[in-house]
Amino acid sequence: MFQKSCITKCARSASVLAVSLSLVLLAAPTPANAQLFSVKLEPGIAIPLTTPQSDIYDIGGGQSLKVLFGLTKWLDIGPAVTFILLPSENETGESGVVWGFGGGIRLKRPHDAKSFYGISPWIDADGFYVRTGELNRPGLDVGLGLSVPIGEARHFWVGPFVRYMHVFQASRDGYDNSDAKILTAGISFEFGSGIDVAERPLPAALPQEVRVVEKEVFVCPDRDKDGLPDGVDHCPDVFGTIDNFGCPVYKKLVVKKDKLELKEKIQFNWNTAELQKDSEPVLDEVVQALLDNKGFKVQVEGHASSEGGDDHNQDLSDRRATAVLDYLAAHGVAKDRLVSRGFSSSVPIDTNDTQHGRENNRRVEFVVDFIIINDGGVK
Repeated sequence: MFQKSCITKCARSASVLAVSLSLVLLAAPTPANAQLFSVKLEPGIAIPLTTPQSDIYDIGGGQSLKVLFGLTKWLDIGPAVTFILLPSENETGESGVVWGFGGGIRLKRPHDAKSFYGISPWIDADGFYVRTGELNRPGLDVGLGLSVPIGEARHFWVGPFVRYMHVFQASRDGYDNSDAKILTAGISFEFGSGIDVAERPLPAALPQEVRVVEKEVFVCPDRDKDGLPDGVDHCPDVFGTIDNFGCPVYKKLVVKKDKLELKEKIQFNWNTAELQKDSEPVLDEVVQALLDNKGFKVQVEGHASSEGGDDHNQDLSDRRATAVLDYLAAHGVAKDRLVSRGFSSSVPIDTNDTQHGRENNRRVEFVVDFIIINDGGVK
């Protein structure tokens, strides 16, 4: 009687410990770097392995319920409940019922593993307070199995398992004091928080498509290597400064996209096409600009004021334009790059009603035409 009372007290202590452990595990915070939470069901067949259970009971069934919390990617802990029903071999006998309450630990392959389709082998162990009929006893089990993920997010897992349960029996007078040993095998089902779909791994067995995207590199031509592309460089054949649109800094003219703009006016003797000496420095710099920029073809335009007759003004503007062309050619500019044309008084830039305006209209302009450059040569 005393011995039976000791066994009962021991079982009750184990029961309190198991329930306390379960509550602590349920309340424990979940680490942020692990699989957060999962519930696992293990239905299967149960087979008694030793006597007297194997003599009294037939093959039955079992069911385990586990709540698992991830400590790391490899390690889970949590409470567990196990139920086993073994039918009696005799029609008049009672079935054997086993209830186990406790908790344990599981070691598994991480659920976000990439290779082998993410299959996760596992092994676990649990400690139990076991209730069989009127008896309260301690017990433990050890299980192993495979979990196969279902779906990309891996919220669901399924796979085979086998579990060995050992129920310890203290010595009792008049009873078989051997331990009970039960084997359970079946299919496990696990439901969990899964993995981040945005970072889900690809199955290792499937070929991963690797796309190499070649970047198109657009190289803007820059013949003079001054850092300014030819398309916006006013002087694409001569090294210049960016702040001067790719041209050298000339003292008496500015190279624009459509013309050479002179800072000083070309002077002629009165009513003739004879160049004054003061104009030669300006024309020398025009020569230099044309020698620097071999891609320029220049039209020399002569203009007159409205004084005099139209025929006279046309003739005078033609001769003055030709005089400038001859000066440029004589100083090294190829004649096939030069064209001269007189416009008489048809294109005034100022009023012809004042002396100052009429002087402005008597002028020679340089209009720059660009020709196509291939392979650095001039056509």
